[in-house]
Amino acid sequence: MYNYSEKIKNYFSDTWSSLKVLVIWLLAGTVIGGAVGITGVAFHYAIHFLTGIRAENSWIIFLLPLGGLAIVKLYSKAGMINDKGTNAVILAVRENEHLPFRTSVLIFVSTVITHFLGGSSGREGAALQIGGSMAASGGRLLKLNEKEQKILVMSGMSACFAALFGTPVTASVFAIEVISVGIMHYSAIIPCVVSSVTAFQISTALGVEPTSFSIRIVPELQEITILKVVSFAVICGLMSRFFCFVIHRIKHIFQGYIKNRYLRVLAGSCIIIVMTLVSGGQKFNGAGGEVIAESFVVRSAFYLCIVKLLFTAVTLGCGFKGGEIIPAFFVGATFGSSFSEFFGINFSFGAGIGLIALFCGATNCPMASLLMSIELFGIEAVPYFALVCGISYLVSGDTGLYGEQKIMYSRRMPEFVNKTLKNKKNKSEN
Repeated sequence: MYNYSEKIKNYFSDTWSSLKVLVIWLLAGTVIGGAVGITGVAFHYAIHFLTGIRAENSWIIFLLPLGGLAIVKLYSKAGMINDKGTNAVILAVRENEHLPFRTSVLIFVSTVITHFLGGSSGREGAALQIGGSMAASGGRLLKLNEKEQKILVMSGMSACFAALFGTPVTASVFAIEVISVGIMHYSAIIPCVVSSVTAFQISTALGVEPTSFSIRIVPELQEITILKVVSFAVICGLMSRFFCFVIHRIKHIFQGYIKNRYLRVLAGSCIIIVMTLVSGGQKFNGAGGEVIAESFVVRSAFYLCIVKLLFTAVTLGCGFKGGEIIPAFFVGATFGSSFSEFFGINFSFGAGIGLIALFCGATNCPMASLLMSIELFGIEAVPYFALVCGISYLVSGDTGLYGEQKIMYSRRMPEFVNKTLKNKKNKSEN
């Protein structure tokens, strides 16, 4: 005999359980978004203010060795000399590795030092670490279980990313897509969206302008244009592969030939100073946001992408802190702006293609990349950028910026592979 009462009981029990979880994550997302958002705003203004001082006092670049030594000393004193950076946040979500609160303090201070003294790095790596470690500490304080703490870490990542970039939708999806390639942690959608939107609202209320660029000419959707975009997207996807190779290879060279961390950062500082003097200015130091914006207005010189890549690889390889995504924006936008003419594509549109392709190939996050194209450029070119993201994700191969990122499913076939990029990298080196 069919038990209707038991079915109704289970129905209401399941509904109540879902509503309870909803309320918990709405509250948690709001609190995390608020705390991390305010911290992200402070981080933004610290970098902005000190970068302005460096721009007016070019001699500050000569203090870079002292800053490098200070960063190494800070991490050593804190007992985090072997810190894994953004990989530590990925491991905190996937394997519940301990992510201490001091991570947020150290990466905040060290990234500000890097930007102030002229190192070439971004902010997103720091953002993920700041947000993730703050949220992890909050989870431990509230005595949440391991699974709940993982979700909280992802919401913290989303919040700081949104506060700095002004792209809340991208931030929400990026945090749940970057951990394991091929699957998405849908259970974290609500806290990630709430925390990122909260942080975004706080940052805009406090005067942080969202990142956006204007593509001057978006071509009509035609067969010949699609073929041009497909061809160029392949080249940009391969460029993202080259970008990751250079970043990892130069770091490997520094660590292989200079074992002492203090000597390593001193050597890297001297190389950056010499490169700065040779380049005749400081457009390659810091994040380089002005050059990225300029690539959408005028066609970029062909050498800008390579020089920026070298500056960033030396900066991060020798021990300075920050992130690789804004440099990837720089390299992608200038590469796209410069070389798109060979494919008959307008330089401004080419800059957008290059930027999104580099971001997608370097992070292995096609969905977040597509959403970023909408938040940065608008919806008009979405069909093109959908193609660009898919192509870059495919041709970039099993490479990426984050060695602990796990590939769950093959990018070529619906096949379960379950391997980390680090293992792939180690195999190739052996």
